[in-house]
Amino acid sequence: MHYVAPTSLAEALDLLATGERVALAGGTDFFPAHVDRPLNEPVLDITSIDDIRGIVVSDAHLRIGALTTWSEIAAADLPVGCRALQQAAAEVGGRQIQNVATIGGNLCNASPAADGIPPLLVTDASVELASTAGTRQVPLDEFLVGYRQTLLRPDELLTAVLIPTDSTGGRSGFLKLGSRRYLVISIAMVAVRLEVAADNTIEVARVAVGACSPVAQRLVSLEADLAGVEATTAGQVIAAHHFETLAPIDDPRAPASYRLDAARTLVTRALESCLGAE
Repeated sequence: MHYVAPTSLAEALDLLATGERVALAGGTDFFPAHVDRPLNEPVLDITSIDDIRGIVVSDAHLRIGALTTWSEIAAADLPVGCRALQQAAAEVGGRQIQNVATIGGNLCNASPAADGIPPLLVTDASVELASTAGTRQVPLDEFLVGYRQTLLRPDELLTAVLIPTDSTGGRSGFLKLGSRRYLVISIAMVAVRLEVAADNTIEVARVAVGACSPVAQRLVSLEADLAGVEATTAGQVIAAHHFETLAPIDDPRAPASYRLDAARTLVTRALESCLGAE
């Protein structure tokens, strides 16, 4: 194994340009994946790169550095529309995990059950990818292309998550179902964000489901059907066909049919939670 620990983003990108390396941030996904096999691949430890840590708010977007931990996100003063993200941050493992696990690592690991992904999908988030050739931005729903697969190139680092300012309004909520309260892989999880007009009709609806398909996804047909609906009747809109794009699996945690039923129940509860929020 070859191990390097750069202290600047430029140094890290130069090293990536010389050959493929495994980026190591919090390590909470990396080390468990190596429990039963030797650590042979070259490692790029990016934990000392302060340039890609922290949260910055601008007129255009909310920028969350890739090395920002879930504890930092949960404690941050964020717009109310990011409440779902902060709720998810408090559900990522236990407190010790939240103190070291990073948002960038969560996205690059691309687990179907990654807690951070549904709340970011409902805020229309993008990821910033950097290499020695430059920087590009990719919508999160395009960045995640399959089970533990992303568009990240071998010479790139995910440096930040960008949430458009226009997508931080309204009310949002996150719910997950597991076999116990903490330190569990989800059976199903959902995030919802709603913007409600003065006449109490829904102007914008965003609904995302995780752990029920190879990649967490938004329920765009449900979002379209919720738009313009009287907020108090939103729950009545939800129907089985809105979940047809999901592809849950049978595994020791739950059968596929149960996951679908759980997803529908969680979406209903998340909608009710958002509409009942102050």
